[in-house]
Parts: sequence; structure tokens; C-alpha cells
Amino acid sequence: ATIGVEVHPLDFTTNCGKIRFYCWDTAGQEKFGGLRDGYYIHGQCAIIMFDVTSRLTYKNVPTWHRDLCRVCENIPIVLCGNKVDVKNRQVKAKQVTFHRKKNLQYYEISAKSNYNFEKPFLYLARKLAGDPNIHFVEAVALKPPEVTFDLAMQQQ
Repeated sequence: ATIGVEVHPLDFTTNCGKIRFYCWDTAGQEKFGGLRDGYYIHGQCAIIMFDVTSRLTYKNVPTWHRDLCRVCENIPIVLCGNKVDVKNRQVKAKQVTFHRKKNLQYYEISAKSNYNFEKPFLYLARKLAGDPNIHFVEAVALKPPEVTFDLAMQQQ
């Protein structure tokens, strides 16, 4: 769990050149929530991430979205359900509906296995550049996956 904020620069090489995202990983816990608004100022895009093994984190998504929109107004936002590699999933894919109400892009990802890891960043790069044809031309330098994820097994 994050306490406060961690900033991670993340570089991608696209067909239009390099793009760097500064990922501000803010604490999801409400006891640290008062600090978040300051981190959002001057944000150009956002990924709202919840843990599919925790219903509470999904219940917090509307609050995080509202706070983000209050500070940043009209930025591209992606919703991500993380930990889809874990067996005891509490928030099923069909229960994830918030993104439809707010017209957000949604991806299921696994930070541990790197499954779909690049998808939210590619979506945001295209939105920020106003170019739907941007694509990544080399794999981002990630830590090797900590676990392997078999999508077919997960869907059973």
C-alpha cells in the first residue's frame, strides 16, 4: 500500500517519438485522502485503479473520480481493475459499470504479471496527442512479471 505519494517516470517509445508519463501513485486509503487534491493540480490525465479483490476499493472509485474532476476538470481518465491474476476476485467484470456512466475507458490489468499493462498508457497517449494512430514501437522496460497470468484459466 502507498502512504502519501510515489512518483514513477514511465517512458514509452511511439511511432511519433518518446513519451514520458510521470505516474503519481497516490494513497487510496481515506486517512491519507486529504492530501490527494494537491497531487492532482496540473494533472494532464489519470488512471483510477481499484483492486478487483477488494469491493471497498471499487466503492471508492466514484469519490476518487469526483475529486479528480473537481481539481482537473476535463482530462482523459482511464479506469483500471488491477489484480485480475488473483483467484479470489471480489469485483466481477460484469459488476464494473462506473466507467459506462462517466464514459471512461476501462481495462482489466495485472501489475504483477504485466497483463494489459500498456493499454491504459496507449489510450492516454492517443487522447493527449489527439492522434488515434499512435502506437508503441518497442516494449516498455518493465520489471519482469512476478507471476504468470493465464487468461483462459481465469475465465473458467
